[in-house]
Amino acid sequence: MEAGERAAALRAEIEEHDYRYYVLDAPVVTDAEYDVLFAELQAIEKEYPGLQTPDSPTRRVGGKPLDLFKPVRHAVPMLSIHTETDFGPEGAFAFDSRVRRELAENIALEYAAELKFDGLAINLRYENGLLVCAATRGDGETGEDVTANARTVGQIPLRLRAALCPEIFEVRGEIYMKRRDFERFNARARARGEKTLSNPRNGAAGSIRQLDSKIAASRPLSFFAYGLGEVKGWAVPESHDGVLAALEEMGFPVCEERAVLCGPAGLADFHRRIGEKRPRLPFDIDGVVYKVNSLFLQRRLGFVSREPRWAVAHKYPPEEAYSEVLGIDIQVGRTGTLTPVAKLAPVLVGGVTVSSATLHNEDEARRKDVRVGDTVVVRRAGDVIPEIVRVVPEKRLASAPGFVMPKTCPVCDSAAARAGDEAATRCTAGLYCPAQRKQALIHFASRRAMDIEGLGEKLIDQLVDSGLVRTPADLYRLDPAELIRLERMAEKSARNLLEAIEKSKQTTLARFIYALGIRNVGETTAKDLAKHFGKLENILVADEDALIRIDEIGPVVAASLLQFLGERHNLEIVERLKESGIVWPENEGESTRGKFSGKTFVLTGTLPTLTRDEAKALIEAAGGRVSGSVSKKTDYVIAGDSPGSKITRANMLGISVLDETQLRFLIAE
Repeated sequence: MEAGERAAALRAEIEEHDYRYYVLDAPVVTDAEYDVLFAELQAIEKEYPGLQTPDSPTRRVGGKPLDLFKPVRHAVPMLSIHTETDFGPEGAFAFDSRVRRELAENIALEYAAELKFDGLAINLRYENGLLVCAATRGDGETGEDVTANARTVGQIPLRLRAALCPEIFEVRGEIYMKRRDFERFNARARARGEKTLSNPRNGAAGSIRQLDSKIAASRPLSFFAYGLGEVKGWAVPESHDGVLAALEEMGFPVCEERAVLCGPAGLADFHRRIGEKRPRLPFDIDGVVYKVNSLFLQRRLGFVSREPRWAVAHKYPPEEAYSEVLGIDIQVGRTGTLTPVAKLAPVLVGGVTVSSATLHNEDEARRKDVRVGDTVVVRRAGDVIPEIVRVVPEKRLASAPGFVMPKTCPVCDSAAARAGDEAATRCTAGLYCPAQRKQALIHFASRRAMDIEGLGEKLIDQLVDSGLVRTPADLYRLDPAELIRLERMAEKSARNLLEAIEKSKQTTLARFIYALGIRNVGETTAKDLAKHFGKLENILVADEDALIRIDEIGPVVAASLLQFLGERHNLEIVERLKESGIVWPENEGESTRGKFSGKTFVLTGTLPTLTRDEAKALIEAAGGRVSGSVSKKTDYVIAGDSPGSKITRANMLGISVLDETQLRFLIAE
């Protein structure tokens, strides 16, 4: 037999064994016999590379790592479904009532009921029978291309098992991890001293979003199909249940825990029965899903607020458990927010061991009155995020002290402050605090700030983790030899980065102020400060009275600015940045005066030919300022299509409303 014929025969045989093993769970050969067949196919394809096909089983082992995921626009949006807030049987009756009201029907409707899997939603696109693309849900309109990783999932067919394959056939489903597979994977990882997975859901989602498909191939992932996307060249059944049956015939695994029911009582009973079986299921679920079974009626019902009217998720109450508060730590986030976190005696909640729970902020910690030594009820919010539901007061020690938010940052010892109208307490160190370091650098290098091309998040991670950069000022002292030692940083890449950093030294005072990342000081405020004070030195010595004399700068913004400048560390970094050679035009504010000087504009809606940024640039070039909200100080509102509530407020205040043509006429006068 020729190599081509043998390869084709091996692929067909291995594909059949994959289907029996992964989908039917009824293998007919041993693992050793399967491995012999697989090794023979690999050897043939290695010797004759031209014989490897897109649907070859050898494509499941993973390939060359990707640099990034490409965006994929869904032909049919992957919309989320409404969640019923009532955990009891009333949830099923409420859904049925809404559907019958929309249809103006007073009869018992037929529904398809199935499980709500706790994994990662995926769209599989087949063209003429071959899998050509797998994409995540993303925002519903656009997802990420994860085809290489999806190919590694044994239950996902690389080729449809159908005599006549549709021209286009998109299958929607869930990639998940069985509890048994999750535990075995973690046991092996612990034995090898490797990092374990936090829970099955994160394990599945994280595996599919690995840039290296070999990592995905090493993870024990499973798949269930539950619907369709775009379809061409195939007669779609008349019911959802018929679609699932057809998917099974085409080689897709479909969960057996489903039913076709009539009326809300049947739905409520299904919800109850599955809830009782939930702990014994081989995989995690967080509820069940009801769908109107008739596809014709689904089309009649349509959508509302990007959710189908014909489907609902009926969840279960989050699982709860008792634990003891061993301590309350303060975590500092990337933006400087101080978050109290209760450290708990490890407890199993919803199949996951929980050892900490966020208290969110000072107000929440005090409202719940959580204290060290307390016995508390712990719940996984949304079955994912651990939270403390309540304290058990009768078990509290009389000597247990109440929680007090610290006055200084536990990471850098700088002052911690809380704005009067905010719940969050924040470290005021900004540029100096190690916890905020990466976020500060990302903001500093961004396009609207210092605009350092090529300095993205991954490179900043490397620069900080390697100790080369601690503050933005360190960027201007980078050594080419040190850069080249970084991962994926060749000599040319290092030279390009250093050139971009050097180029960023020529900037404007407004950009420099914005780049410092001062809380509540955005682009517009930075421009107001630059225009009003003209020089950085004048801003550094300004007091509250001087600041609030500027239009649109009130006590909150002034307080944020003064807190930032009140930290010696921040002033030292600003001075180092100036010493590095960063310059801007002298008396920048004077150069921005023009016919719109002193005028405030608000943009709303979509303009015919100008983007929001382009219109803003035109106004500011003529000396005007652009605000985000309409107030008595607004002079003009520039309105395009779909202007929203700003136009209503402008009319109420008697403010002139112009279109794009009128704006251009004003500028040209």
